[in-house]
Amino acid sequence: MEPSPQASTKTINSFVRREWGRLLSSLIGNLRDFQLAEDCLQEALESALIHWQRSGLPRSPAGWLLQTARRKAIDRLRRNKNFERKSAEYAALIEMEQEAPEPPEDHSIPDERLRLIFTCCHPALEEKSRIALTLPTLGGLTTREIARAFLDKEDAMAQRLVRAKQKIAAAGIPCIVPDAEALPERLASVLGVLYLIFNEGYAATSGDSLIRRSLCEEAIRLAHILHTLRPGEPEIMGLLALMLLHDSRSSARSDTDGNMIALEYQDRRL
Repeated sequence: MEPSPQASTKTINSFVRREWGRLLSSLIGNLRDFQLAEDCLQEALESALIHWQRSGLPRSPAGWLLQTARRKAIDRLRRNKNFERKSAEYAALIEMEQEAPEPPEDHSIPDERLRLIFTCCHPALEEKSRIALTLPTLGGLTTREIARAFLDKEDAMAQRLVRAKQKIAAAGIPCIVPDAEALPERLASVLGVLYLIFNEGYAATSGDSLIRRSLCEEAIRLAHILHTLRPGEPEIMGLLALMLLHDSRSSARSDTDGNMIALEYQDRRL
């Protein structure tokens, strides 16, 4: 991708929303620190908004973001009072920088999203926290967007996310895909989270709208990612099919005033 002049904020935001989960999961794999990875990637995005709007998208936008986030992590680790505890991560980042002076190609960035999905949906976390953590981590939603979806205050949702990340760190929850014995239980937890996200979007329990399209779309998008990363898994395919089936008639479920239309009166052409 050759640089193009003055990449718009909309273009950048669209790219970031699409790639956020892949980049964050890769960075967490490098740093082994949920919060540090998120903070550094956010700082890299702030830099991108300045540079890309002036100079256009780089040849490898994802690689540029990942390399910038790694460099910001190196700077943070150098200043960290607990440097000794992070020395292994620091050494790994320095080695990556020495081996790859240029940003990695987008296709060469490892995809760790499957491991991250299972981390966000660990049974040790309460149900609402699993959903709340999955949306920003894999979907790139902001705390404000998630709080609005749950009709919570933004600061309360921010605290919930912080507590969930702290629990992952304190409990030593590994960022791994469970082995064959633990997979069925853990997969059920993951799929349960995606189902609840979709269900809240499909039939909102509160608020003025019958349907919250953004939540339905996010659940389907995450299910597609899970299906891509673990193809042929019947439970994943079944949930994705169920969501797509119901979503296919979303345009016919309400009138122009937002009132629900009974199934027998819905326009099948929609």
